[in-house]
Amino acid sequence: MSAEIMTDKQFDKVLKMISMILDGCKDLCEAKEKVAGLMDD
Repeated sequence: MSAEIMTDKQFDKVLKMISMILDGCKDLCEAKEKVAGLMDD
């Protein structure tokens, strides 16, 4: 079983993406939909 190690820089990038998504959402439901859309890949 191999685990992918995320660097601090990659982690910061992910947090910034999440922050940008949340800033652009009117409510929690919309934010959840956008995050779920990202996970479909």
